[in-house]
Amino acid sequence: MTLADIAQWRRGAPALAGELAAEWGLTLGEPYVPGTCGYAVRAALADGTPVVLKLWWPHREAEQEADALERWGGDGAVRLLRRDDERNALLLERCEPGTFLSEDSGDRLGVLIELLPRLWKDATGFRTLADEVEWWSLDGELGELARELAATQGELVLVHQDLHGENVLAAEREPWLVIDPKPLAAEREFAIAPVVRGSELGHSKRAVLYRLDRLCAELGLDRERARGWTTVQTVAWSEDAAVDLPEVVEWLR
Repeated sequence: MTLADIAQWRRGAPALAGELAAEWGLTLGEPYVPGTCGYAVRAALADGTPVVLKLWWPHREAEQEADALERWGGDGAVRLLRRDDERNALLLERCEPGTFLSEDSGDRLGVLIELLPRLWKDATGFRTLADEVEWWSLDGELGELARELAATQGELVLVHQDLHGENVLAAEREPWLVIDPKPLAAEREFAIAPVVRGSELGHSKRAVLYRLDRLCAELGLDRERARGWTTVQTVAWSEDAAVDLPEVVEWLR
């Protein structure tokens, strides 16, 4: 995957959206701000029900997004209404007003603590965290830690490995719904890694450690394993991060 490939795909995305709209009986509205590898547009069904048509450039982390949404079945997450795996297209429930959790003034961490256990469904059929650790190819002590944690996991459940304050939206059916899963079969301690390091919830040592402590206490998680997984995934994802993630690793030592 190169930036040129993605740019070329993005130029063709509106035409593909129009093609799908004609087939699925949709009226298209305004597109959302595009993500790195995705194109999403507001739409409506024939009866006026608001929906979202989402297209994406195929990449590893999104390969089983539709499967995760089906497994959740709308329990704490947006509902999947239709899928076209050949054209990498999803028709989704629309969240209105769609405000990001990161913009809310309430107990944002409490919202995530309520949502997380609802996402921990049966993980049969999903790529495993052990596979992902090998894919990351981490070296040295960190690689040893990652492989040790992967080999000694507890029960594997379905987790969203990119659960942060802009992947949870205000909705009407429920106060908050999760979007954009990057699913894995992993132990629960791994699931809190993106929340612990999430800069939108406060980027300081005090904030990071507060989130780690509260998440582990209220969800009954092993703090050392959660700390280890947060460190591992933070380093593995650091190349694509918008914040100085090495600070988070230092704070977690």
